[in-house]
Amino acid sequence: MKKVVVTGGSRGIGRACVELFSENDCAVAFIYCSNDDAAEDCAEQTGAYPIKADLSDPEEAQWAYDRAVEYLGGIDVLVNNAGISESGLVTDMTDDAWQRVINTNLSAAFYMSRAAAKTFVGKQSGTIVNVGSVWGRCGASCEAAYSASKAGLRGLTLSMAKELGPSGIRVNCVEPGVIDTDMNACYDDDDLDALCEETPLYRIGDPAEVAELVYFLASEKASFITAQIIGVDGGFGI
Repeated sequence: MKKVVVTGGSRGIGRACVELFSENDCAVAFIYCSNDDAAEDCAEQTGAYPIKADLSDPEEAQWAYDRAVEYLGGIDVLVNNAGISESGLVTDMTDDAWQRVINTNLSAAFYMSRAAAKTFVGKQSGTIVNVGSVWGRCGASCEAAYSASKAGLRGLTLSMAKELGPSGIRVNCVEPGVIDTDMNACYDDDDLDALCEETPLYRIGDPAEVAELVYFLASEKASFITAQIIGVDGGFGI
């Protein structure tokens, strides 16, 4: 039975990952930041163990990791999915807003991966899957901090894959396109129609479609796959 930790696991893509791993007889703990109702519902529906923590704080991240490992009795897979967005002109972005997005989307993934790597190196196995974004590849107007943080995940993925590969540890990154999540609820119908027109498959993606790739990359079927950055974007990134 694989032991899996998912960050940002109470909603959206993270919850879809929690559901899929749980359905496939994995022991799952998920970390969330603030939405107690969503976390409670996810835990009740999946049987996964909820942990409330602010992963942008390195001490809280380590505490959350240790609590997950203690509950699960170890860890085999880390899914770094936690993320937030801050829209607006770069000229209007405050220092606090910039730091909040970078710390949540990129630094938190580093803190969790650093903790997991120590465990994985000791047992000479383990898998990390980072959830990036098509905006980390293409960049998005009025999403400077978000795009930069997701681009940073690309570099973090490639660096860790090289460093940890000799210890049997695989590190990959999935990059969703426009997915039907709360983060994209800010778009009205006209905006969504425009985004669909830019997507060759001409539709919005579902969180479960991203979770399927995350699950595959964490499985033994992907045992020779590492240092890969794979889009789940309906072709949006071309």
